[in-house]
Amino acid sequence: MIPREKEFVVIGLGRFGGNLCKELADAGVQVLAIDKNPERVQAYHSIVSHAVELDAIDEESLRSIGITNFDCVVVSIGEDIQSSILITLILKEIGINQVWVKARNEAHQKVLEKIGADRIIHPERDMARRIAHHIGSDKVTDYIEISKDYSIVEIIASDKLSGKTLAEIDAEDGFHCSIVAIKKSEENIVILPKQTTVVDNKDILVTIGKNTDLDRFEEKRV
Repeated sequence: MIPREKEFVVIGLGRFGGNLCKELADAGVQVLAIDKNPERVQAYHSIVSHAVELDAIDEESLRSIGITNFDCVVVSIGEDIQSSILITLILKEIGINQVWVKARNEAHQKVLEKIGADRIIHPERDMARRIAHHIGSDKVTDYIEISKDYSIVEIIASDKLSGKTLAEIDAEDGFHCSIVAIKKSEENIVILPKQTTVVDNKDILVTIGKNTDLDRFEEKRV
């Protein structure tokens, strides 16, 4: 059986929601874009699979477009925190499995956590952290926060790692980090490498772990 492609809803077509729609559409993902502003909806008609003008606070309107059939709904409401919270609550009450919500601040996040949002996004904060990691270390090429304490980082292997195996680097036992992939080039990526895999100079080590352990690994080993 061919697996069904996932389908997403984006509610709120401001800067973040609009860019998210474009990226998903470019990746070939089916996207339903929703906004109560007719001009914004019109702007995305030719970009996403479907674009609908409605007020997402209205539960009956959401049900009428079959929103319960979608895999994930992203609530990207900008300034109107009250609407963001109400829409999130409605989506969870009608049984949406995955509700991701853009939070404006920490207080907003706390309320979203209380009402069951599955993932909370801070676009500006997350981007600032990624830039800070790039600036703070010439070894880190990318950084993705998984939670408050855990992240995935891409670290450039230095000369001192060249020719060593993962067992010799000892990221897991020595630093409690896991190297889940090694990018040797854009075309040559080793997924879930074995402990016998040899690291070359300038390889990119995709490493997951607790932030404090990742910092120690980068400082002491890489």
